Amino acid sequence: MNIIKEDSFKGTHHGKPTALYTLKNKKGVIAQVTNYGAIIVSIYAPDRKGDLADIVQGYDTIGEYINGNSPYMGAVCGRCANRIGKGKFILENKEYNLAVNNGPNHLHGGIKGFSKIVWDVTSFSSSKVVMEYLSKDGEEGYPGNLKVTVTYTLTDDNELIMDYLATTDKTTVVNFASHSYFNLAGEGTGDILNQELMINALYFTPVDETSVPTGEIRSVKGTPMDFTQPRKIGSRIDTGDEQLRFGAGYDHNWVLKNQTGDLVLAAIAYDLESGRLMEVSTTQPGVQLYTANWIDGEKGKGGKLYGRRWAFCLETQHFADAINKPHFPSTILHPEETYKHSCIYKFSVK
Repeated sequence: MNIIKEDSFKGTHHGKPTALYTLKNKKGVIAQVTNYGAIIVSIYAPDRKGDLADIVQGYDTIGEYINGNSPYMGAVCGRCANRIGKGKFILENKEYNLAVNNGPNHLHGGIKGFSKIVWDVTSFSSSKVVMEYLSKDGEEGYPGNLKVTVTYTLTDDNELIMDYLATTDKTTVVNFASHSYFNLAGEGTGDILNQELMINALYFTPVDETSVPTGEIRSVKGTPMDFTQPRKIGSRIDTGDEQLRFGAGYDHNWVLKNQTGDLVLAAIAYDLESGRLMEVSTTQPGVQLYTANWIDGEKGKGGKLYGRRWAFCLETQHFADAINKPHFPSTILHPEETYKHSCIYKFSVK
């Protein structure tokens, strides 16, 4: 097992230094994070035999993240993750126009968003790294100076905890998500279609042909979106279902049994061959499953060419286009409020 070298992430981007931060716990689990995009670069987790493998897709050097065609691999997406229909919304009687960077829609905060900037590291230890960023009023078209803190903590219970905080001086829109691409058999080893998934949700939000939610909240029962019991990810992915055709596979939001901000189990993923199991818990009301449908031949770690559906993302977040769907949980943040969001990836074997 080759752990990515910290020297390969030393550099500068727009005059700010970049670095790689390595977290380790007593059980040997390792997580590596860079302050460019607050990206999770690697997570090394054990299989049944105790052998570690890197289970997230990514790159070996900072240059590949900065200069390559990185599809948000491992990044924090913001100021507003996921899609905003037609890149427009009205807030306090004013219309805002954002970059249209995904078909006719705004995606993951815009041209740069939070995924292509260098964060300030304010604290670092063997188990925790804290990063901050000030998103200025008008950046990417969003209102308000938004101060953001992201904390990564690796516990001895094999949990990687992500805590997000944000405050604003003007009413704005906020929705963060971590965009790691997981393959529990090990990154670059093939597709994830035989890995099992359970999503703790009875409903999902259907999308139109541009992948923006229609506003409907639909039962998963009788549809390929039903992961209430563990199922292989690929068991129904090519059934011809209209929703799967729109996304070229899974690229949808599930309505979690959590609309109160409490920490709840969102999903469990399991690789039968290695025995690796990942539990995802969150305080957010939704989780977006994406099955890397648009990645084909992306050069990743060790020169591997990542193929289509060789990874899955479980992005805990608010629903896409919530700012334009008043009946969805609100993504509006007022100056007197603090945005808080926690997500936990817990690794084990069975």
